[in-house]
Amino acid sequence: MALFDKLKDVEARYLELEQLLSDPAVVGKPGVYQKYAKEHSDLGALVETFRQYEQTGRHLAETQEMLKDSDEGMRELAKEELPALQEALEGLEARLKVLLLPKDPNDDKNVFLEIRAGTGGDEAGLFAEDLFRMYARFAETRGWKVEVMSSTPSGGMGGLKEVIALVAGQGAYSQLKYESGVHRVQRVPITEAQGRIHTSAVTVAIMPEVEEVELTIDPNDLRVDVYRSTGHGGQSVNTTDSAVRITHLPTGMVVTCQDEKSQLKNKNKAMKVLRSRLLDLAVQKQNAEISEKRKTQVGSGDRSERIRTYNFPQGRITDHRIGLTSYNLEGFLNGDILFMLDALTTHYQAEALKQSS
Repeated sequence: MALFDKLKDVEARYLELEQLLSDPAVVGKPGVYQKYAKEHSDLGALVETFRQYEQTGRHLAETQEMLKDSDEGMRELAKEELPALQEALEGLEARLKVLLLPKDPNDDKNVFLEIRAGTGGDEAGLFAEDLFRMYARFAETRGWKVEVMSSTPSGGMGGLKEVIALVAGQGAYSQLKYESGVHRVQRVPITEAQGRIHTSAVTVAIMPEVEEVELTIDPNDLRVDVYRSTGHGGQSVNTTDSAVRITHLPTGMVVTCQDEKSQLKNKNKAMKVLRSRLLDLAVQKQNAEISEKRKTQVGSGDRSERIRTYNFPQGRITDHRIGLTSYNLEGFLNGDILFMLDALTTHYQAEALKQSS
């Protein structure tokens, strides 16, 4: 069985890594040790599931043998146990297939979360702020750190026209990567005297943080402008040319940052965002090319897709990609979104398994 042989090889490598990690020669080389430790950690869930699979398989074989026992009581006991063992074995086999899928190299990375108000005026800005608060509260439950890179208020009613934040934490990208798209809200605005429901939209983009070594940007492709910051930040923020605007000339992509009082800090933040946007653009192009060849590919990568609706009158959230609906809108907006993220991950893993079979 090809799957069994592959898993035996993985377990052998896991045991080899355990020996290497206890080797003084390896321990004395921090860079090598960390590399082996990460590989060992990455293989842990797969090896543990494989061992459970083998143990359950042995138990199943023993139980099937009991069907031949001369004692009728033993045979009846075996008949009762068999269905549960077969179901457990099938479940573990399915889990193993998922764990053997090629891992997204970005899964362990931090992410840039970009939220922008779309159609709907003030109401869209208010909902953009609601969404940012939702993700920030979810991040807090995971022990992740959220750092606002730049933000633009939407106007007199409050809310946000745009916010870009770095969400730093283990597995941030793996859990949030399916949140990119158009989030639609249906509710009665506070300014609506007639009680009519309005529909607004907010776009969310999730991009992995890119290290400088992963993407080289030619300095000649950049135009860097500095100017005096506006808005919040205290008096000193308005007295120096600390705000930075970076334009990537080949793509026309523009990133601005003015949240810090230091021009250098603003430039560094803007460059981080620019690197992630450029890599995201490259990935989107690659996905578009792949989807032309494989029509069954999960999603199109097109952020114009409406992925979720938040209906306030009904207290309902519906994810249109997987048809999942919940009626705990208040809890959802307070950061209780893990069930949705897990359901999306399961759905996309199933799609990936179809493609690999």
